[in-house]
Amino acid sequence: MAKSIGIFVTSPQNMRHVMGVTKAAVAKGAKVKVFFTWTATHLTKCPNFIELCELDNVDVSICADSYKKVGYDVTDIPKGLDEKKMATQAQHGAIIEDYDCYMTL
Repeated sequence: MAKSIGIFVTSPQNMRHVMGVTKAAVAKGAKVKVFFTWTATHLTKCPNFIELCELDNVDVSICADSYKKVGYDVTDIPKGLDEKKMATQAQHGAIIEDYDCYMTL
């Protein structure tokens, strides 16, 4: 098992998979970074989103620009995040550069 995995989430239909992969990776001792972009930012309104944010060894952030483009106010920070986690696509780059495995959902 890789020591770290980055998950790039682009589809609002994949929260079940995001949760499953993340929990499985954490159970195996991996560090996980999950970055939500484009229409996947709608998932910040799912009840599971807070649970995801509270998992140990999991770093969650979202693309603030995408969040705004799908109709949300960027000052309305989703529960589970702080303003530092309202990020840019540089977070996607960090996943590619800094994590052992990469997955798009």
